[in-house]
Amino acid sequence: MDLGECTKIHDLALRADYEIASKERDLFFELDAMDHLESFIAECDRRTELAKKRLAETQEEISAEVSAKAEKVHELNEEIGKLLAKAEQLGAEGNVDESQKILMEVEKVRAKKKEAEEEYRNSMPASSFQQQKLRVCEVCSAYLGLHDNDRRLADHFGGKLHLGFIQIREKLDQLRKTVAEKQEKRNQDRLRRREEREREERLSRRSGSRTRDRRRSRSRDRRRRRSRSTSRERRKSSRSWSRDRHRRHRSRSRSHSRGHRRASRDRSAKYK
Repeated sequence: MDLGECTKIHDLALRADYEIASKERDLFFELDAMDHLESFIAECDRRTELAKKRLAETQEEISAEVSAKAEKVHELNEEIGKLLAKAEQLGAEGNVDESQKILMEVEKVRAKKKEAEEEYRNSMPASSFQQQKLRVCEVCSAYLGLHDNDRRLADHFGGKLHLGFIQIREKLDQLRKTVAEKQEKRNQDRLRRREEREREERLSRRSGSRTRDRRRSRSRDRRRRRSRSTSRERRKSSRSWSRDRHRRHRSRSRSHSRGHRRASRDRSAKYK
C-alpha cells in the first residue's frame, strides 16, 4: 500500500539495543506499537465491511442455498491460492520435493473446486452464472472473483499486500498477549506494593500505639512519683511544723515559768 515514507528510524542496531534494555526494565513501546497496528487493522476492517456492503447493493440477490455453494467455491479458491503461493516459496528456497508435494495437494483441491462449481452452476440460471461473483478478502480487503484462475489466486495469496496483512495481524495478536501479560504483572506488583504499604502502616500504627502507651505509663509513673514526693514533703512539713510549735510552746512555758519565779523572788525580797 502507498503509505508514504516511514517517519521512523529503521536500524537493526537500535532494535538490538531495545531488546537488551527491555529485559532489564519495561519500556512499554509495545503499547505504542499495538495502538498503531490496531488503528491500521481497524481501517482495513472498515474497508472490508464497506466493500461487502457495496457488493450486497450491486450484485444480484441469490438464495441462501446458492450463496452457501458460492461460498464453498470461494473457500476452495482461497485454499488453492495459499497452496500455490506456498509451493512457489518452497521452490524459490530450493526445496523442490516439498514444493512438488504441495502441487499434488493443489490438484486434489482443484478437483473439489470443479465439483463445487458444477453444483453452483446447476443451482443458478445460465445468465446469472456468467456474471462475475465477487467476494472481499477478510485479511486485506481486496476483491476476489469466483471465477479467478489459479494464477490470479496465487498472485493474490502470495502477494506482498496479503502476506503483509497476515504478518500484521499475527504481530498484533502477539503484542496484545504481551501487553496483557505485562499489565497483569504491573497490576500484581501494584497490588503487592499496596499490601506492603498497608502492612507497614499497620505496624507503624501498632508501634505508635505502644509508644503512646509507654508514654502514658511513664507519665502516670511521674505523676505518682510527684504525688508521693509531694505527700512526703507535706508530711515532713507537717512534722516540722508540729515540732516547731511544740518547741515554741515549751519555750513560752519555760519563759513564763522563769518569769513567775523571778516575780516570786522579787515579792519575797520585798516583804523581807
